[in-house]
Amino acid sequence: MTKVLVVDDQRNMRTTLALMLRDAGYEVEDAADGELACDRVVADSFDLVITDLRMGATDGMQVLRHTKEVSPLTEVIVMTAFGTIESAVEAMRLGAHDYIQKPFSEQELLVKVQRAVEKRRLAGEVTVLAAEFRERYRFENIIGRSAAVRDVLGRIVRIAPSDATVLITGESGTGKELVAKAIHANSKRADRPFVTVNCAAISDTLLESELFGHVRGAFTGAVSARKGLFEEANGGTFFFDEIAETPPSFQAKLLRAIQEGEIRRLGDSRVVKVDIRIIAATNQDLHESIAEKRFRQGLYYRLNVARFILPPLRDRREDVSLLVDHFLDKFARKGGRRATLGEGVLDYLTRYEFAGNVRELENMIEQGVALAEGGVIRLDDVIPPEATTRLPKSRSKVMQDVVDEAESAAILDALREVQGNRERAAEMLGLSATTLWRKMKRLRIESDKQN
Repeated sequence: MTKVLVVDDQRNMRTTLALMLRDAGYEVEDAADGELACDRVVADSFDLVITDLRMGATDGMQVLRHTKEVSPLTEVIVMTAFGTIESAVEAMRLGAHDYIQKPFSEQELLVKVQRAVEKRRLAGEVTVLAAEFRERYRFENIIGRSAAVRDVLGRIVRIAPSDATVLITGESGTGKELVAKAIHANSKRADRPFVTVNCAAISDTLLESELFGHVRGAFTGAVSARKGLFEEANGGTFFFDEIAETPPSFQAKLLRAIQEGEIRRLGDSRVVKVDIRIIAATNQDLHESIAEKRFRQGLYYRLNVARFILPPLRDRREDVSLLVDHFLDKFARKGGRRATLGEGVLDYLTRYEFAGNVRELENMIEQGVALAEGGVIRLDDVIPPEATTRLPKSRSKVMQDVVDEAESAAILDALREVQGNRERAAEMLGLSATTLWRKMKRLRIESDKQN
């Protein structure tokens, strides 16, 4: 049975909502304030939370944040009074499924609840079928549970069967080539070649010859005719990595080749028909490159048919733990050394500002596995020398550290005054006994006297 938590500081509203939902077949619990709701979400599992926005010290926005942190798959509907629509929109930006404005009808509420419950059910199915989904679409190396990763995977499945040209943008190390390979693997060209060229690694003078080929005597050293990479990729997919590194003169020839579906080898007057799908990637801002005359606008529009924008790892920190597990397993299979993370390492990695994104995280885990003693990776095993200027969050005081220190001091003072009695200490601090216990556990505070 679907389980719903109703949160409102008005007793009549809680009772009315609970009756409506129970009559509709839902299992319902209620909480009289936000703090109790947060405790319930920790202690139990709910499919849906319906919370008022305006409450006491812990409002509906805090309930929403806490719920999504503790149970990301739990859906949340926020209730708003007249004049608080802006807050409701902000709540949806933070992950709420929907909002409903008071006063509302029973039918309006039940429709929104049904939609939220269906979304929760489908999310659960995706989680259960994740391995099958990845195996079916060959997404073994695209790891993540964030909304950004789910969006990328969904777009790959939709776009791959077509022959649409694809442009992938994102910082270095975000997985642009993995996305390109996944598109090819799910296309009708999957059994044909996937050819990659790193445009930054080939000199301007050789680029045209490498891609289009040449005839004998076309230039000094061309002692025999040679097919280019475009012909090698015929029938398949051609991936241009770092397309922005190509010179404008070559871009003009590339644009023509893509538009006409034909190339001309260097030194040859004949054209060669080619049937290839083009996928291009860059870590540069192409609009800026166009403005500076370093990239042809016509080529940009020809490439930008289907667009993928890959987010940096710092914008999807919820994926870090999954990536860490993936890389630990990968290097265990590769090198025969299985290792686990020691205390504080995952927290450090989750807060770290990855300039090199997923690639940098992979390198850090590989280094950690190599240096691990007794199968345990310590913090010093994963911190590269240059990282000290990028995240000193574990070595310098941040806002959360200040808050934790203040809470610890207040709790310790209260416990000393009441000789360790947690119940009396909670009363002094204006907290529920459950909340105090949770804070003490998080801050690793022990009291000698157990109520």
